[in-house]
Amino acid sequence: MLMNVKILGVRINNVDMDETMNKIDGYFASDELNYIYTPNPEIVMRAGRDEEFKKIINSASLNLCDGIGLIIASKLKKKPLKSRVTGYDTSIKILELMNEKHLSLFLLGAKPGIAEKAIEKINNDYPNIVIAGYNNGYFNGSHNGHASCDEEEALIQKINDSKTDAIFVGMGAGYQEKFIYYNKDKLKTKLAIANGGVIDVLAGNVKIAPAFIRKIGMEWLYRLIKEPKRFKRQLDIPKFLMKIIFTKNAVEYIDKE
Repeated sequence: MLMNVKILGVRINNVDMDETMNKIDGYFASDELNYIYTPNPEIVMRAGRDEEFKKIINSASLNLCDGIGLIIASKLKKKPLKSRVTGYDTSIKILELMNEKHLSLFLLGAKPGIAEKAIEKINNDYPNIVIAGYNNGYFNGSHNGHASCDEEEALIQKINDSKTDAIFVGMGAGYQEKFIYYNKDKLKTKLAIANGGVIDVLAGNVKIAPAFIRKIGMEWLYRLIKEPKRFKRQLDIPKFLMKIIFTKNAVEYIDKE
């Protein structure tokens, strides 16, 4: 049994995909909300600049190792994570599991009109999944400084009325994690995963990196080429690696998985 690790203060669960899906299967049998975040070096660096955000990330039921940089960091400090488990791959596995179990899904995120296209894809590829509802990611709420506003309360009521088994929350890093965390005691569902652009990918609005690029952990470069505006954000990656190298106890073992 391997130990989980903290990388620059952010907990990463030391699990592979099979172990991840076993946990998620258990979440669907639970009567309480479990939620999943997918940290990468950018998230870890943001957490280092914002203690409240670090608390939010560390509160998750499961923190998956989404970025190759986290694998490199763990190996550099001789506390290796066993596997990279990306938010996209996990989301696809969740859809497969939900299809087997005939469960229901609520899509929250992306621009207006995108979720509807994603639903067409889900209905076609996973016909046993019941689409409980959807909402775009452009609303005021706890994630953007408008806690408990009428708009957010109405959305939570909409989600709860749908009796969904799971929510895909794709509102962009930072916003999606905050939305789940600040509303975790209000949301009546079994699983929420903050999974970034998955709704856009399912809709065909964003092209995911080819499998061989994903396998070697170079999605960040692929996305940078496709979206040059990401350059400023990607500067956190070399900063992250430098911090790992020069910070004592940058990677620490914590509780067993």
